[in-house]
Amino acid sequence: MPVKQRSSGKRGRGEKTVQVRDPERTKANIINVATAEFAELGLSGARVDAIAERTHTSKRMLYYYFGDKEGLYQAVLLSYYEKLRSAETALDLSHQPPLTALKMLVEFTFDYHLRHAAIARLVMVENINKGRHVAKMPSVAPVNSTILATVDDILQRGEKEKVFRKGVDSFNLYTTIAALCFFNVSNRYTFKAIFRHDMADPAEAAARREVIWDTVRRSVIA
Repeated sequence: MPVKQRSSGKRGRGEKTVQVRDPERTKANIINVATAEFAELGLSGARVDAIAERTHTSKRMLYYYFGDKEGLYQAVLLSYYEKLRSAETALDLSHQPPLTALKMLVEFTFDYHLRHAAIARLVMVENINKGRHVAKMPSVAPVNSTILATVDDILQRGEKEKVFRKGVDSFNLYTTIAALCFFNVSNRYTFKAIFRHDMADPAEAAARREVIWDTVRRSVIA
């Protein structure tokens, strides 16, 4: 966002207020607004005009920072994964006992998707698009590789301490955790209509969270 900066002392006649821009703050604001727009309307339905208006910038500015609409969409996807992985890293699971670390990861993953249900639609939209935009983003793989290393570390320590059974695959375990937790967001509306269960209800969500942890725990325990 533009920041007004005035020189010290009195302004002489004809002196203009200097406009100073904070590029990183401006880009972050654009990404935040664009995230909501793309999550709600998808890539094809989102309008750059609307994003520019809501961020008090211009289409020209958006294109200057992100190239085009697809470039902005890719920046939004990368931001989603960066924030998720950064939050996971902040858990500092390597300093927790294996079973505790795994429980913390399961509960965090469930809670994160629940809190960011609207943004999680981005992943659903990209899967509808067969992942073709993520496939063009080489920076996505390194960002997301950290979680598999984290799960692998938990499993290795758990196996060494004879808490976990041998041979549990880190990729399969994490995809199971992600699938169970993401399902609570991705299918909440159809399940509410079909089974009359509101998966967003705090009590139901808490029960579901506990069931998911119990399922994961039973799958790895020695």
